[in-house]
Amino acid sequence: MRYIVWALRLLVFIAVLMFALRNTEPVNVNFYADYVIQNVPLIVVMLVAFVLGAVFGLLLTVPASLRRRREAIRLRRELDRIQATGGDAAAAPVAPETIAPMSPL
Repeated sequence: MRYIVWALRLLVFIAVLMFALRNTEPVNVNFYADYVIQNVPLIVVMLVAFVLGAVFGLLLTVPASLRRRREAIRLRRELDRIQATGGDAAAAPVAPETIAPMSPL
């Protein structure tokens, strides 16, 4: 299975390399306010657009990741507290939100 994954990675790399070698023509990049960068290779423009898209996509996942991390820490503390008391469930009443947390939506 490992060899299949490496062969697939090699094929993708070769395809991207061939694509890059075929798209080296210089292009003009126009920004707002009549600002122009001239003679930039097309593959550089495409690479920058891909990297910016990946960065923005990762930034969009940060809030959910932080929320999951906080929830895991809260649940770990709750588990430690329950284990420290000996797991006696009848000793203290349990709020419904502890068993099934309410969704923020």
